[in-house]
Amino acid sequence: MTTGKSSKVPTSRLARFGSLASLAGKVAGGMLAEGARQLAQGQKPVLQQMLLTPANAQRVATQLSQMRGAAMKLGQLLSMDAGDLLPPALTSILAQLRANGSPMLPAQLATLLQQQWGKDWQRNFSAFTFSPIAAASIGQVHQAYHDNGRPLAVKIQYPGISTSIDSDVDNVATLLRVSGLLPQGIDLQPLLAEAKQQLHKEADYLQEAAYLQSYRQHLADDRDFLLPEFYPELSTQQILTMSFVEGVAIDELLQQPQALRDRVMSLLFVLLFKEIFQFRLVQTDPNFANYRFNLQTNQLVLLDFGACRDYSETVSDGYRLLFRALLQQQPVLQLQALQQIGYFSAEIKPEQQQAVMSLVSLAAEPLQQDSFDFASSDLPRRMRDAGLQLSMKLQYWHTPPVDALFLHRKMAGLFLLAKTLKAKVPIRDLLLPFVEVQP
Repeated sequence: MTTGKSSKVPTSRLARFGSLASLAGKVAGGMLAEGARQLAQGQKPVLQQMLLTPANAQRVATQLSQMRGAAMKLGQLLSMDAGDLLPPALTSILAQLRANGSPMLPAQLATLLQQQWGKDWQRNFSAFTFSPIAAASIGQVHQAYHDNGRPLAVKIQYPGISTSIDSDVDNVATLLRVSGLLPQGIDLQPLLAEAKQQLHKEADYLQEAAYLQSYRQHLADDRDFLLPEFYPELSTQQILTMSFVEGVAIDELLQQPQALRDRVMSLLFVLLFKEIFQFRLVQTDPNFANYRFNLQTNQLVLLDFGACRDYSETVSDGYRLLFRALLQQQPVLQLQALQQIGYFSAEIKPEQQQAVMSLVSLAAEPLQQDSFDFASSDLPRRMRDAGLQLSMKLQYWHTPPVDALFLHRKMAGLFLLAKTLKAKVPIRDLLLPFVEVQP
């Protein structure tokens, strides 16, 4: 059950821009107050310190979560995809948006359901729970029962989301730029353009249904996974109706035996390798809520296929070559693979290129051990430090290829989940069959 307080979703572009303008005004007021406080204490006000007060951080997170949609989603994308590029303080603010959003008001929900399903929509259900069981950036999820008694999960998109994506992304990006927190040399345009495209796909629930069907086909013979069934007759572009799949939250498995936790993470890493090299289709959202576990059937439940991304054969083969190079510790092959994926397309100094190569090699640390103990690893901290060294000392602000950003987001999410579950996983042995390298 979501615990967020209900609030009306602003639907018009003017209202949504007004929300951001109001936010900017409140932040500016907070900055003035903090500047006055610092002056009163005999300190010289510093812009970042004035902006990044706890109160202002809360204002940003709260306002964007109430707007939902692209405003909230972009904050999530920036916090996870560009975390090595953005100042830690800004990343911290944006990270607050990974939590659940606020559900829409009941009256707004009722109007939307009538618009999508017609006035007599309730005849299709024996029960419908108006209080959502989850609320995120694009929509909220309700439990219901089909008129035949089968339990359903109904994902309902917030009103006005699909038509506000482009303007939301542009407005939030402008808000971040005028804050002075983004380095002058950083080019977010490729990420912003891709964010718009990705969000338009996520806002099309029939597209998500198509991805769900693709995964059901890919995993049809795999009894380790459990996926919901799609109900097309109860679905629209803004409502996705699926069977309700039982399962406990994935992070609750921390209370389960080590062997089960290790198995679950092994399944997820093998699935990732299948996505990259066999399906060439990757679910790129690492949110823990997208995974559950059915303790009765001993199956891993996969949910939410809105953030799926197709990968070309060139990029897929590039990653196969990259993993092969990392396993065999061949720098020349590694450089070739990174270029094939799309790295180093812009002008880059030799020392910057070498630093990126070293960063990639560092990320491959789990491949160098028979069984990687995620709980004891400080690899994320060292990766972050190396990324900051690259951007701050070597002045390398170029964003990685968009395909790589979304895939690395997924990898980072799996690492975090494995660390949360204190899992030990033989990553190298799981990877070897996919990259055609002998152990």
